[in-house]
Amino acid sequence: MSDIDGLQQRLTAAMDRIATGLEGLDTAGADDTGALQTALDDERVANAQLTERVRKLSERQEAATSDAKATADAAQARVQELDLELQRLRKANEQLRESNAALRTANEEGVGEAHLINKSMMAELEGLRAARAADVAEANSIIGALTPLLDQLEAPEEEDADA
Repeated sequence: MSDIDGLQQRLTAAMDRIATGLEGLDTAGADDTGALQTALDDERVANAQLTERVRKLSERQEAATSDAKATADAAQARVQELDLELQRLRKANEQLRESNAALRTANEEGVGEAHLINKSMMAELEGLRAARAADVAEANSIIGALTPLLDQLEAPEEEDADA
């Protein structure tokens, strides 16, 4: 019987050690679970913040793209209008030159009137002035279109120089 009592004491001591070990595991597991839950919550917050940033950047990019498209469409319309005006002007100038040539020929043959020739020459000069003004407008339109592009090219170079 003393063996049974000894075995019972040993079993009781082993059970106490196991219970103590389990309590230690529960405490350590609870600490780990709490730490993991906190880390998971932190990652969820960070993920939500990053998602919001991506959404805002996407909205900005869409707005910038639509603005750039609108600007490009407006510039294209101006260029088409300018091209149409230039074609009309060149056609009118060609007609004036032909008219002047015909008047000069008529004058050489003695049939032309001097005041008609003067009037035709004044019209031709006015046409040439208008052509020059159209050329200047065309050049200004080209410069206006290229200036933002050049500014964008210079901006990265300036940032590189500052760094």
